[in-house]
Amino acid sequence: MDRMEVVEGDITAETTDAIVNAANETLLGGGGVDGAIHRAAGPELLEACRALGGCMPGHAKVTGGFELAARWVVHTVGPVYDALDPDDADRLLGACYVNSLRAAAEAGARSVAFPAISTGAYGYPQDRAARVAILSVARALETDDRIERVRFVCFDPESAHWLRSAWEALHTLSS
Repeated sequence: MDRMEVVEGDITAETTDAIVNAANETLLGGGGVDGAIHRAAGPELLEACRALGGCMPGHAKVTGGFELAARWVVHTVGPVYDALDPDDADRLLGACYVNSLRAAAEAGARSVAFPAISTGAYGYPQDRAARVAILSVARALETDDRIERVRFVCFDPESAHWLRSAWEALHTLSS
């Protein structure tokens, strides 16, 4: 639990080793976090993503960070909430966090920053997504010590509220 923190800010300005991009299946940019990361990283990111051939929901792929402070960008595709049974959506969303941590660690990252995956255009309820995110990352960190620090970087206070609430609930349960 002490390896995780929730902050408000701009994920494109994070100085962690890796940042996670809440991407679409093409990995070729889009709106929200995805568009912001592509703009901040520069045109080389788009070229690197073209070479990856897309990404399936729940999976993760790594590129360089190019013009970002972060050395790597881990691209993951979250589920569209209304397209799935809620339990299936939770499993896929959890896989995004776990597979992103694994991919970052395999690239050599020791610190990772996450956005709130799937809570924008993909319609995931923020409270539910926050519980899945915190629990998935906490479980992954219990079994893998390669990642020393995880930051959940929230664009707005509401997202930060839900992640902090989920973190506090898990912290209370584990105490």
